[in-house]
Amino acid sequence: MLALLHTSPAHVPVFDVLRDEYHPGLELRHFVDEELLARARREGPEAVADEVRAALDKAVDEGARAVLCTCSTIGGVAEAAAAGTGVPVLRSDRPMAAAAVAAGSRIVVLASVESTFGPTVSLIEEEARRAGPSVEVRTGLVEGAWDRFAAGDGEGCARLVAAAADAVTDADAIVLAQGSMAPAQQLTTTAVPVFSSPRPGLAAGAEAVRGR
Repeated sequence: MLALLHTSPAHVPVFDVLRDEYHPGLELRHFVDEELLARARREGPEAVADEVRAALDKAVDEGARAVLCTCSTIGGVAEAAAAGTGVPVLRSDRPMAAAAVAAGSRIVVLASVESTFGPTVSLIEEEARRAGPSVEVRTGLVEGAWDRFAAGDGEGCARLVAAAADAVTDADAIVLAQGSMAPAQQLTTTAVPVFSSPRPGLAAGAEAVRGR
């Protein structure tokens, strides 16, 4: 069983659909704690380290063979809390970051909340060091997108994010930093490659489960 740690219930159907399409038969169990992101935004990601570790322990106790954290803001905290759990703990945005680095050195990170920038930029730079090339990372806040998403207007959020992506011209890759932004990937018309995390993240989680 693959456990998924979410900070919004909106992610549950997204990953269920991806599982049904690409990984039929994979058992998923969803753990949702919206307060993790709310507190991380207020106090910083490290403020929720104990709560994240408790969530990981609970998932393992309930039979998880691997855990996938789908929140980019606390993904690094989840990875750091993995020691001692006995199972792989993955962040869903790491495969996305690796793909963006492979696409080129000029990377634009779009996010709907500022708290995501630090963890995502650090992750991209980490993947760049692993791969070898240096990267130039720029960030862009999509104003109003989070408010739309939080209000349940996923389509409105996607339109704002897609418009922001289409406005980027001088880049080799565009990273949609949060899983909630993924639907915008299908709406963009830019020639710059656009990367999102849910599909490659779930693939990594499925592989981790198979490897155990």
